[in-house]
Amino acid sequence: MLDIKFIRENKDLVKENCKNRHVSLDVDELLKLDEQRRASQQEVEALRAQRKGQSKGKPSEEDIARLRKMGDEISALEKAMEEVENKYRELLLRVPNLTHPESPIGGEEDYKVVVKKGKVPEFSFPPKDHDQLMTDLDLIDFERGAKVATSKFYFAKNNLVRLNQALMSYGMDILEKNGFTLVETPDLAKNEILSGVGFNPRGAETQVYSVEGTDLSLIGTAEITMGGYHADEVLDLSKGPKKYAAISHCFRTEAGAYGKTSKGLYRVHQFTKLEMFIYCKPEDSEKMHQELLKLEQKIADGLELPYRVIDVASGDLGGPAYRKYDIEAWMTMKNDYGEITSTSNCTDYQARRLNIKYRKEDGSTEFVHTLNGTAIVSSRFPLAVVENGQQKDGSVVMPKALRKYTGFKKL
Repeated sequence: MLDIKFIRENKDLVKENCKNRHVSLDVDELLKLDEQRRASQQEVEALRAQRKGQSKGKPSEEDIARLRKMGDEISALEKAMEEVENKYRELLLRVPNLTHPESPIGGEEDYKVVVKKGKVPEFSFPPKDHDQLMTDLDLIDFERGAKVATSKFYFAKNNLVRLNQALMSYGMDILEKNGFTLVETPDLAKNEILSGVGFNPRGAETQVYSVEGTDLSLIGTAEITMGGYHADEVLDLSKGPKKYAAISHCFRTEAGAYGKTSKGLYRVHQFTKLEMFIYCKPEDSEKMHQELLKLEQKIADGLELPYRVIDVASGDLGGPAYRKYDIEAWMTMKNDYGEITSTSNCTDYQARRLNIKYRKEDGSTEFVHTLNGTAIVSSRFPLAVVENGQQKDGSVVMPKALRKYTGFKKL
């Protein structure tokens, strides 16, 4: 979240940023509630001090009655304060992060292409989409996935299982060589952690599966668990940023995701992901963001995928991100590019909500900056590898970088 002091001093900027981010929020109401809570807090503190001063010595019956009345007034004010505080907190948490000055302003279609690499395949035969290719090769079973769970769940079979494991090993090797600590995270997190990271665990628009009767939800990304990993801690960043490569299963309701772009593996309810997560000093976060993007490109280059990098527009950033880049690989199913990774610089937005700081050289503390990025995901990566590597006979040639992990050259 943003610092309320910053919002008070930059009201017009925050309003304009909300407009650019397509967030409907009454900033004036937030500031009005902020004034009310501060005034009430001062009033309560003054009454408490007055009551404490009058309670010294042996009180008369009149003093006791007056002290009781003051106690009732304090209780009433505290109850009113709690209501104001809840409304204030709700609005404050909805304020999006600021936006990088170089991010494009606009909606989903207003992105800027910053890099384009690789040659879009030109097949000498009618190409198939990954769903058809994998079905023909007995690699996937959506029908039984729907029977056992529901639609958009699936069984990976035969060499697709090995391909998925190969992709994870390939990604882990690259990240470990670049100083990332390997982590395997829980698949569940407390709702307060989800909210702290910037995910909505409740409400009509949630993409989260919640566990009934608990304060837990299934995570949609290891960004959630790794964001909570250092909650309420003061970190030592004197030797550099803390960099994690985290594997988790991911669960998303994908509510409202229909149509051609949701076909096959493009939008599913469960997948496995290798996620990069960094905690760093504020002055390092722009550099770290570029490092995450370069690693995502290195991974895509090694898989011989034609792709483009887009600078995501303000209205499509999501609340926590200050700036976000997506890598989109060429996909036959779309006859266009489709997202396979994203990387976001969230500055101190998540750290404020989760109370994560680092200790400076002078002994004082400051909120860290957090960043995240997709390394490998077991849905869209196999999709892109299979569609781009397909052959006329229906087989799929493996990228050279994967062959030492798969043990085979073709699917």
